[in-house]
Amino acid sequence: MIDEINKEIEKFLSSIVNNKKNINSIIKKSSTSISDDLKKGHITSNVCMVAASILKLNPKNLAEDLKTRLEKIDKFDNVEVAGPGFLNISLNREDFVSTIEFVNKNKDSFGSSVIGKKNKVQIEFVSANPTGPLHVGHGRGAAYGDAIGRILESTGTIVEKEYYVNDAGRQIDILTASVILRLIKNDIGNYFPTNGYKGEYIDEIGKKLDKKLKIHDFKSLSIKSCEDPEEEIDNIIHELEKLNNNSWNLIKKFSLKEIVKSIEDDLKAFNVNFDKWFYESSLGKIGDDSSDIALSVNKLIKDGHAYEKDKAIWLNTDISGDDKHRVLVRDNGKATYFASDVAYHKNKIDRGFDKLINVWGADHHGYIKRIEASIENLGSNKNKLAVKLVQFANLFKDGKKVKMSTRSGEFFTLKNLIEDIGSDAARFYYLSKQADQHLDFDLDLAKSDSKENIFYYIQYAHARIVSLEEKALDKFSEINRNIKNISSGDYKECDNLIHEISKFPDIVNKSANTLQPHVIIYYLKDLSQLFHSFYNDNHVLSESEENMQSILECLIAVKQVISNGLNLLGITPMQKM
Repeated sequence: MIDEINKEIEKFLSSIVNNKKNINSIIKKSSTSISDDLKKGHITSNVCMVAASILKLNPKNLAEDLKTRLEKIDKFDNVEVAGPGFLNISLNREDFVSTIEFVNKNKDSFGSSVIGKKNKVQIEFVSANPTGPLHVGHGRGAAYGDAIGRILESTGTIVEKEYYVNDAGRQIDILTASVILRLIKNDIGNYFPTNGYKGEYIDEIGKKLDKKLKIHDFKSLSIKSCEDPEEEIDNIIHELEKLNNNSWNLIKKFSLKEIVKSIEDDLKAFNVNFDKWFYESSLGKIGDDSSDIALSVNKLIKDGHAYEKDKAIWLNTDISGDDKHRVLVRDNGKATYFASDVAYHKNKIDRGFDKLINVWGADHHGYIKRIEASIENLGSNKNKLAVKLVQFANLFKDGKKVKMSTRSGEFFTLKNLIEDIGSDAARFYYLSKQADQHLDFDLDLAKSDSKENIFYYIQYAHARIVSLEEKALDKFSEINRNIKNISSGDYKECDNLIHEISKFPDIVNKSANTLQPHVIIYYLKDLSQLFHSFYNDNHVLSESEENMQSILECLIAVKQVISNGLNLLGITPMQKM
């Protein structure tokens, strides 16, 4: 119905405006949508306010003219000019109630659209260093990235989800050294460096390796005392590599593979699946002129955006307003982590995506401008990149904050969280607030059967309607899917529910356009609240058969919308509680 109104609005604008550019500007800046309150009618539009501002006309006069045009359409029961020039439109009863049939006919596709059709978007998220299991801090980014992928796909967007595996950095050497030191702990007096990775997972990798590899060469490791923890671990890495380079590389490869496999398994249990796992090492070495990293740096030098100073190569980042220039290649000839990121983003751009979405932790805020500068300097538009920052989530259990440190070995993993409260509840609470806002996640609340647990409250609405369907089938053997009584106006108690479910497509589009999944959660909470109030005020199964059939058809549509909303968030709707 909104599409029909928009067509009439466009015809109206064409009759008063000769400039097509102005018409497009008015349409883009104005909004015609489901009203927030039935008292304002079913649909509201501010198009006359926007048009008046651009055309320097009286908004109320424009609204009166558009009202006259719309009143000629028999689908509208009433068209009202409100305030300085808003239009409130009420549909005729039959068209208003037809939303129920439309939802139940379209089922899982209700809420989908084609606003993103032909757009090709890549979302890179999680991308945690492969040095240990995912902890609960990574869970929020995982839930967020996956949810926006699902939401964008529902708009017709082609989405590719990617995990960037940082397998070329020093942290992988620390991981390798940690595993070896655990293997030879009895030969070195249980020595372990301050900056090594601790935790049972290190021992587990070691146990698997012990059966596959002879490690006697490493037992001759000489340990030198060192006050600087960074220097200490660097010395150990250097010594272990020297003792047996082949075994070192085998252990490194095996340890990385084990960690990545555990990360992938945990994410699958969290209902997160990636289309591609991109390894940093595939970008090559700076010394290989054919590698992605060398090609990127050399292009920047050739185009005058990178320069040599103090034997290092620097990127000029002035174009993005970064506070200083950034090193791409150190004075020792080694590429920086930033150089790998530059090459990675060039690789992504070269793959032909229309939009790149990076989901980063909020602590990476200062990194955005330098990446934007590299994209601009490589000849692309920085607006192709959207960086979404995710604030850390604090978990509380039994009133105490949960620790999440990888190196100490004392942490609450994502796997622990899933085992404790379930994947669906975890995803829900991670998505319950805007991603760039701090989140305090109460595990005890997430498991409670109370109204304060919004996850339970929404799922209970869905399960209640499933139960009503089952009881109705027991009573009448079949559901006639008849909305006659609601259409005739004999039973208006469903009107608020009908109005609310009609908002769902707009909610999904808003969520897709803003990349904010929490918008859907807020909506589902409101819809569930309306349903529970309706359920408590109306004894559905005690109604006459005709009334009950009509009401139930409306509630089935409510259930469908709740189901569709939860599925967009990667959450399975509950059939029973």
